[in-house]
Amino acid sequence: MSTALDASSSERARTGSHSSSAWLLPLLRRLHFYAGLFVGPFLVVAAVTGALYVFTPQLERVVYADALTGTTAAQPLSVDEQVRVARRAVGTTEPPVNVRPASDGGTTRVMFADPALERGESRAVFVDPGTGRVTGEMTVYGTSGALPLRTTIDRLHRDLLLGEPGRLYSELAASWLWVLALSGVVLVVLHRRRVTAGRRARVSLVPRPGEANAYRRTRSWHTATGVWLAVGFLFLAASGLTWSAYAGENVSQLRTALNWTTPKVSTGLGGGSGGAAGDEHAEHHGHSGHQGHDGHQDHSGHHGHDAAGSPGSFDAVLATAREAGLDSRIVEIKPPATDGTAWTVSENERSWPTQVDSVAVDPHRLQVTDHVRFAEWGLPAKLTQWAIAAHMGLLFGLPNQLVLLALAAAIVVLAVSGYTMWWRRRPTRAEGVQFGPLPPRGALRATPVWGWLVLGLGTVAVGLFVPLLGFLAVDLLLGLRARGRSDGTASRVTPQE
Repeated sequence: MSTALDASSSERARTGSHSSSAWLLPLLRRLHFYAGLFVGPFLVVAAVTGALYVFTPQLERVVYADALTGTTAAQPLSVDEQVRVARRAVGTTEPPVNVRPASDGGTTRVMFADPALERGESRAVFVDPGTGRVTGEMTVYGTSGALPLRTTIDRLHRDLLLGEPGRLYSELAASWLWVLALSGVVLVVLHRRRVTAGRRARVSLVPRPGEANAYRRTRSWHTATGVWLAVGFLFLAASGLTWSAYAGENVSQLRTALNWTTPKVSTGLGGGSGGAAGDEHAEHHGHSGHQGHDGHQDHSGHHGHDAAGSPGSFDAVLATAREAGLDSRIVEIKPPATDGTAWTVSENERSWPTQVDSVAVDPHRLQVTDHVRFAEWGLPAKLTQWAIAAHMGLLFGLPNQLVLLALAAAIVVLAVSGYTMWWRRRPTRAEGVQFGPLPPRGALRATPVWGWLVLGLGTVAVGLFVPLLGFLAVDLLLGLRARGRSDGTASRVTPQE
């Protein structure tokens, strides 16, 4: 009976050695190790700066309290009057490019184009609707008028304040985050199914703080954190890549080709229907070009009238939009750049996923000439809208922020625990500074032909869409070079040696 059991165990071990885990497990282990080793610091920086960005609304209310806080009055000033106040403060007769009326005890934000500013920037004047007092003036960025603190943190998160070259860091982090998450989950699954000497390997999916072995204790935290939060990491990677330099451009082209872009109202006074928006990501400043806020748009043809109820009245246009169903507390009013086109009024309530309707209003007849309702958007556009808002921490407010904070903290834990595990596997009796052993090469030589085809096609397809995954090809070339050297060395060794 003992002989039969030993034979059965040997057969299971032999069978297991020829299964996919015999080559896939070492291959993924090497990929996961090296990706984490080189990309870990970038992920930590992206996680920390991303967490800071998520809480910029609260930080702004503290840092810019004087500019953002207004007074409540029984008869607040009209929007037209507030725009006149802002014009006098700036010393211009040109109309603003964007006006966000006050809400919830705040101030009205009136934004003007300024050729002296950089592309995408505008000058914002904050007006108290209760007193008509200018509470602040500062340079803002993007169509949403992001304040300087948010702009700085956003750029730190996006490119480390290094400009276009720095964007490679964030793209590198986003490109490899999903690879690390997927490879980690597959490693756990394969390891739990692995049979060695008739015994199934065990991998804990629950942290074991009481584990005596320091390496196993750290691994339990690393494994549990990675597996349980893998879906969140995949979401961060997928949504983050939409702002990247290379993969983001591929995403934009794909969405355009599949007609997945966000519809946009037509401003032609001859009537029209919603077209494709150029970029709904402008609030996060991830793509070039913020129409109407780069200081180069021509406003010379627009001479807005200030009398409420007359053509060019902000109050009249806003009232028309409200009657058309725009009921969000946060709206933006954009006068046209030239005569003969309509004004646009858009909801900007990102914390509620359906309040992003927009209308075009003829300022002369005070009629809605075009409208785009969120309910009319295609499903891909809706999913994109929700994903972008969730990535920025705007969807449903504080709960979204706390989830992102947890994911950011988990990324830091995974990076630190990964380096710690490598350090704790070092030779303790070796002289000098030593690290743990590296995952060996050779898994590809054991890969079956069909595995080579799948890996090759998959690597090429993903590499073309996400270019910074080229490490896979580099590692393969280095492995072939090392193998060639070892073969050459072996050929020069005589049998007697």
